Amino acid sequence: MIVALGCNLPGAYTSREALLEAALIALPREGLEVAARSSWWRSAAWPDPQGPEYLNGVTLVRTALSPAEVLAALHRIEARFGRARGETNAARTLDLDLVAHGRNVLDGAIVVPHPRAHERLFVMGPLAEVAPAWTHPLSGELASSLAAMAVVGRDARPSEGID
Repeated sequence: MIVALGCNLPGAYTSREALLEAALIALPREGLEVAARSSWWRSAAWPDPQGPEYLNGVTLVRTALSPAEVLAALHRIEARFGRARGETNAARTLDLDLVAHGRNVLDGAIVVPHPRAHERLFVMGPLAEVAPAWTHPLSGELASSLAAMAVVGRDARPSEGID
């Protein structure tokens, strides 16, 4: 299973990186075991690049939870980190997206794979770091190829550890 993490506000933490590291620690408490994780990537806010810069990454997760249970767990974690859902694409303390749940393809109340993740370099770049041979369940494209073709967040790049 693949979960994308991102934020552009540190909330109660000293930095965005500290917040994302704390979010990684919170995942196992919800039955989401972190198996691998990418480095953090920086990118301009989207769609308005005037907003605070984003820090993003990807984690590979092991779980026995269903996609619906995973999504509920991710929303609980977001809420604990101060995420207030409101305006689309607004600045946020934590964004957790279910990118893929095994090879499952769902197109109902829950959609997997994530319908736009493959277009985003700030998701596919980090995913290509940890799972370059992952193939998209619908297109069959490799994560590394999707990163090269991504059209959103083309400025995304690995962070140099300074937040």
